[in-house]
Formats: sequence, C-alpha cells, structure tokens
Amino acid sequence: MSMGKRHEPKEVEGSKTILLIDDDLDDVSLIEEAMLNAGIALPVIHVQDGEQAMYYLEAKPPYDDRTRFPLPTLVLLDLKMPRRSGFDVLSWIKTQPQLEDVAVIVLTGSDREEDRRRAQELGAWDFQVKPVNFSDLVQIARGLEDRWISGGPPLRSAPQD
Repeated sequence: MSMGKRHEPKEVEGSKTILLIDDDLDDVSLIEEAMLNAGIALPVIHVQDGEQAMYYLEAKPPYDDRTRFPLPTLVLLDLKMPRRSGFDVLSWIKTQPQLEDVAVIVLTGSDREEDRRRAQELGAWDFQVKPVNFSDLVQIARGLEDRWISGGPPLRSAPQD
C-alpha cells in the first residue's frame, strides 16, 4: 500500500462518472492512466476507502450535492481497504435499492477464487484481477468501456463455477 498524501475527491459536473474506490494511490494513478489510454473520457472520482464510498453513494456530506458528486455510471472497487473492505461495500450496496442499476466491478489484486465467488455472491457485476503489466490494465479498461460504459445497457456477468 502506498503512503502518499491524502487525495480529496474531485468535484464533477455532469451525469456519467466512474467512482474508483481504492486505497493504493499508485494503483489509482495507474488505473486513471490506463483509462485515458483506453479512450475513456468520463470523469473519475476517487475515494480511498469503503466508508467514504458509502457516504458518496448515499449522498451524505461531504458528497450530498448530486450536481457536484453525481451517482456513478460505474464503480470500480478494490477489496482490501482500511475502515470498510470492498466486501463490506458490496454487502451494503445489496441493501440499497437505489443502487441496483449501478454496475459494480471488482478490480483487485486478489486472484483468490474464494474472493471472486464471494464478490459475485454479494452482487459484483464482474471481477477483474489487477494485472502486473500496464498494457494488460489498458486492455481491462477497454473491456470496461466496451461492456459497461458504451456497450448499451449493462448485463451482469454470469457467476463462474
């Protein structure tokens, strides 16, 4: 985990956004760069832990102005974070009917099959392992664009056995 300075989320005007929930600022920078390389022009709002994510998604202060902090089109969620884990966020989202149409994609360093299975049981729409190679991360970003952002109405992934 990187120990960089705390980044405050950017305020965004507009309706389509990506909420990136990850505590590792190095990973955040790489993900944002990969998205740019993949041609994804949507604004990315970053929060560093599951607790901030819940505040954002529930429009609680300081995220209570939906003009500045819109409901995201896509959520990219790490699993291993302080305060509230990605699993905690998934469990909470499952209880929020207003979020049922928000695509939540787990993007994590964990390649454990039990993490994949648990994330899907908790409602993740897809599960991607963060690759070591930047070009592979760009390919994942292109897949996000094709499948979840511009590819029409999102369809949840079929659970993998």
